[in-house]
Amino acid sequence: MKLLVRNLDRSTTEKELEGLFEEYGLVQSCTLVMDKDRGESKGFGFVDMPKVGDAKAAIKNLNNKAVGDQKIRVKKAEDKKV
Repeated sequence: MKLLVRNLDRSTTEKELEGLFEEYGLVQSCTLVMDKDRGESKGFGFVDMPKVGDAKAAIKNLNNKAVGDQKIRVKKAEDKKV
């Protein structure tokens, strides 16, 4: 299940983000969305967890959790409309 993680502190790294979610199960991929001009995080990213139960546990436990100076928001990512 692909998860959207929003409201990340701009200094959060992919490694830190992956570590948060690994507490709830296997993380298949973890990607921060970067500003191409500045080379810094835009404050959101995606985490892909292959097991739905693990992903749901991560959503339940990490949504509104304080990470750094921010409370992150975690939800199931919507499929991109073409």
